[in-house]
Amino acid sequence: MDFTAIWAAGAILVLVAGCGLFFVIGRRAGTKGEADRQNAAGTSAEQTAKRIVGEAERDAQSLRKTAVLEGKEELIRLREEWEAEARKRREDVEGDERRLQERTGTIERKADTLDQRERDIKRSAADIASRENSLGDRQAELDRLIADERHRLEAMSGMSAADAKSELIKRLEEEAHADAANRLRVIREESRRNAEREAKKIIALAIQRIAAEQTVETTVSTVALPNDEMKGRIIGREGRNIRAFELATGVDVIIDDTPDTVVVSCFEPMRREVARMALEKLVADGRIHPGRIEEVVTKAREEVDKAILETGERAAYESGVHGLHPELLKLVGRMKWRTSYGQNILNHSKEVAWLAGIMAAELGLDVPMARRGALLHDIGKVLTHEHEGTHVQLGVEMATKYGEHPLVVNAIAAHHDDVPHESEISVLVQAADAISGARPGARRESFETYVKRLEGIERIASDYRGVEKVFAIQAGREVRVIVTPDTIDDPRMETLAEEIALRIERELQYPGQIKVVLIRETRAVGIAR
Repeated sequence: MDFTAIWAAGAILVLVAGCGLFFVIGRRAGTKGEADRQNAAGTSAEQTAKRIVGEAERDAQSLRKTAVLEGKEELIRLREEWEAEARKRREDVEGDERRLQERTGTIERKADTLDQRERDIKRSAADIASRENSLGDRQAELDRLIADERHRLEAMSGMSAADAKSELIKRLEEEAHADAANRLRVIREESRRNAEREAKKIIALAIQRIAAEQTVETTVSTVALPNDEMKGRIIGREGRNIRAFELATGVDVIIDDTPDTVVVSCFEPMRREVARMALEKLVADGRIHPGRIEEVVTKAREEVDKAILETGERAAYESGVHGLHPELLKLVGRMKWRTSYGQNILNHSKEVAWLAGIMAAELGLDVPMARRGALLHDIGKVLTHEHEGTHVQLGVEMATKYGEHPLVVNAIAAHHDDVPHESEISVLVQAADAISGARPGARRESFETYVKRLEGIERIASDYRGVEKVFAIQAGREVRVIVTPDTIDDPRMETLAEEIALRIERELQYPGQIKVVLIRETRAVGIAR
């Protein structure tokens, strides 16, 4: 039992010693491994540092090369910009030098031309002076010869110069009276031959000023019917409905074989418009009898009056004219149903107002006043069938009655040169009126007829001896003839104007009238030395 204990104790000691030995050996082995790991880590860090340093050096070299390249490129770009700017400046300088040389050459040529002209003028002055001296000598010689010839004639005829002059004047007066009598007889014969033609022309002119053109026809309006049975209802029993309608409206109702159509005929456009509207209302309503006719005609007349006022207000607004009297607005509205030589008066007046306003603005004048005078310049044409007098006189009366400005009144009165122009406004209105009326296509006649008439007027006036130039103006309503003063004297101008006017009447057809104006200009030139 003791042996066992000893063996156990020895085994324990051996075990303890072995554990200590293993501990020492393991510790040394761990220390050596740690040292080896530290050595390996140091070697790796050194290699990493070397690698990083190498990469940094390579990056630095790359950045240095890139910076050098960018610097070179920037230098090249700046050099190219500088060279382009220098080239441009050099071209500008060269262009300025060329222009300066050209201008210098031009100035030198002008100077040479002026010198040459100055030399020519001096030579001409010398020639003129020499000619004047020669003419003076010739004039003195001519006066002497005339005096000698007069004395010789007086001695041969036994009459003094005064007696001879009296005898000559007497004979000339007798011849002039005979020529005047023959001329008067010829004019009377021509007047009798042309009386019928002139009467027809006056009647045609009156019809043109009264009748209006709204569609193709000038005096009729058509009303569409739903069926032909409506014609019998319009006529009524024994014609009482149609008689009541014509009596209430003052128009003629034409019912013929035209299918589904009734024609309203009247020279007065306002009555025709009232009748057309009333008939359309009656046809739409279907109740047609005398009492209903009077009621509908009254309503249609009120609607037309309202439409007239609205048309006048709209035209004034479109023309830029404000503050017109209501009665003047009504007259402006009535222009819509009036024409002059086929041209609608309202459209013509608005066109004249726009033209006059534009010209006034360009000249720095009163634009509203110019538009106002232009819009009202033909307002008398809507009254020519109701009152006596020309449209100019009636327009002046209406403008004065309703308190228009004196410049507007003068523009109306002077747009056909009936009175003198008192301001620039009236001249602009006249010019705008002529432009609107002269526009090809504005009036009824075709462009070919218009051109042919102008050429005919100028041809007739150019056929006379002494006529230098001929101008047909204002759409052929006036012809201006410029004559040579050496051929045509002042007494001859009156007879020549009458001859041209009579020939135009005989050979041409034209609306209205044509004014023949002769212009003779005498020039006297003097030289001061």
